[in-house]
Amino acid sequence: MLEREFPEGLVIERAPAPGVIFPTENLEGSTKDEIWKCLMGNEVGMIGVCGIGGVGKTTIMQHINNDLVREGRFQKVIWVVVSYPLIVSELQMKIVDAMRKTLREKEEMRRAVELMEIMGRESFVLILDDVWEEFSLKEVGIPEPTVQNGSKVVITSRSAKVCNNLRCKIVEVRPLSPKESLNLFLDKVVRDVLEVEGLEEILNSVVKKCGGLPLAIVVIAGSMRGEYDIREWRTTLDELQQCVKSMEGMEDKIFMRLRWSYDRLRSPEIQQCFLYCSLFREDYEFSRKSLIEAWIDEGLINESGSRQKAYDKGHRILNRLERNYLLEKIVKYKAWRFKMHDVVRDMAIKSIGPEVRYMVKAGMRLTKVPNEHDWAIDLNKVSLMANYISEIPVGLTPKCPLLSTLILSDGFNLSEIPSSFFEDMVGLKVLDLSDTGIEAL
Repeated sequence: MLEREFPEGLVIERAPAPGVIFPTENLEGSTKDEIWKCLMGNEVGMIGVCGIGGVGKTTIMQHINNDLVREGRFQKVIWVVVSYPLIVSELQMKIVDAMRKTLREKEEMRRAVELMEIMGRESFVLILDDVWEEFSLKEVGIPEPTVQNGSKVVITSRSAKVCNNLRCKIVEVRPLSPKESLNLFLDKVVRDVLEVEGLEEILNSVVKKCGGLPLAIVVIAGSMRGEYDIREWRTTLDELQQCVKSMEGMEDKIFMRLRWSYDRLRSPEIQQCFLYCSLFREDYEFSRKSLIEAWIDEGLINESGSRQKAYDKGHRILNRLERNYLLEKIVKYKAWRFKMHDVVRDMAIKSIGPEVRYMVKAGMRLTKVPNEHDWAIDLNKVSLMANYISEIPVGLTPKCPLLSTLILSDGFNLSEIPSSFFEDMVGLKVLDLSDTGIEAL
């Protein structure tokens, strides 16, 4: 804290906060204590927080992030979502953006040197969330954590191999205990549901079917919030028993638990609005206004009245998806935004039924447009956003008369599209070319 005297009196300037505070809710489980011990000690510089998707890695680290910011022991607490694919230049920019700094250099290796110098000025905790592949700290420009510089790097990943290769001390996040699972479930579903006669035993069985996975617990509890009819709970238990029994692998069982919540929406209109969100790359953040406008423009909201009525209905649908934890509400630049958990997005893509055909290849490092045989005649929506496609062959004319939506945004290498490409897309309504090099068609 800095103090300066002026004629009018004493003015106190608060030092800037070392990082961003995330909105969080109650946390169950003891893994946080183990990670915190590693951060506070001198023995460990690289920490790998590992576990299956939906087990709560990000939630735990958000709580730790907030505690680190409030405590002030480290000069910088830097949170970066990495996801797949890991692109060094993008990771460099995410880190400096989180630090509210800029890089002058344009070339990747020179930027790494510049970033190394910036980060080396202060002690830091760098939290890299959702890492899928190995990378070099030096090539990115991240100083190696040492006792001398007092800094730490924390990685969350589904892959223990990735963390091992990065020489992390691995902290495994395990599923919650039955007691922890019940506490979390009751926090989301509202505890007075236990006052319903005969419901406690059924509710405990429903919680058990969540497998101790926080994501499954909050999504299923969100779907059952406000439900006091014991017959509905019995039906829910029967459905969960059937869908979990039919799957063998843990990942498949997570999918089926989440799929149950999607099925419980029971409204094709809401379901289609939810599935639409899967067209965008992993960790894409929607503003409330842009998402609702997209639903309206896509014709997903059935409202024959004014556009204002359609907006109102869109708000109701978005609120429903948020209450059911199928979309996460986050704060970005002091504004609320929405995103899909990556496991929920995987479920959404797998849940796209035969009545609506999607081709989703967003953020997959593509350098070429999919071959003509990939463009099925019954495709409705295609997303090729956030790729490295530089050209579309002149001879490529996909026969997709039912295609209504084509998303090519965030494709900075793409500067031209031959008109023949659209010849057989007679039903095209939405063409997204934002953040490409295309200035005219």
